[in-house]
Amino acid sequence: MSPKSSPSPNRSPGDGARILITEDDAEVARLLQTVLRDFGFEAHPCRSAAETRQQLALQVPDLCILDLGLPDGDGMELMQEIQRRHDCGLLILSGRAWIGDRVMGLELGADDYVTKPFEPRELVARVRSILRRRGQGSDERGPQLARFGNGWTFQPDTNLLRSASGQEWTLSSGEARLLATFLQRPNRILAREQICGDPDLSPLDRSIDVRISRLRRKIETDPHNPKMIRTVYGAGYLFASEVSWN
Repeated sequence: MSPKSSPSPNRSPGDGARILITEDDAEVARLLQTVLRDFGFEAHPCRSAAETRQQLALQVPDLCILDLGLPDGDGMELMQEIQRRHDCGLLILSGRAWIGDRVMGLELGADDYVTKPFEPRELVARVRSILRRRGQGSDERGPQLARFGNGWTFQPDTNLLRSASGQEWTLSSGEARLLATFLQRPNRILAREQICGDPDLSPLDRSIDVRISRLRRKIETDPHNPKMIRTVYGAGYLFASEVSWN
């Protein structure tokens, strides 16, 4: 597998951040392009999976907005392909409103999932939220390295999680934000409202559980009997580990 290609440097939300729109409905694509450009983004529409691959080969965007129903392929498969090969945000925009599709999309690595019909201003807010969580458009720098558990490390500026054995994962924006929240408040019970990590995300949203499950599968020896990310029934979650920041 080849290393992930990265987007152009010095991008920021509303200041030319490049958005690639994969949408086969011409009217929806025009609406997305117009709205995003009105808010200062550089928006490029694609009508198919093949056209999306061609654009990605030319330049990696800061964010991809993907429809799931494409004329030449499955949107979920395309999203996984982009995730493997490129370092960019991923937002699913789909008419599939079933909770199963939403959970699957987030489980497979999407940073957010928006259903059609959508409110354009809300979509822009979610795009900005993803870019902000990915560290674009801000000169603020937090701690560069967190150490926890038995030899685990996490770099919030790159979303890189590394085990004591050297195994590495590049977390999605949602996973990275969740882990950073736990690492900043270890050994404390956090309510779902405190850990949802997105001001637009309801604490009742199932995506919180999906992100916790994905983190547990990475850092827990037995994800079904977690020792680090513990559920405190009726109260929230507790990250049971000593944490140090460099």
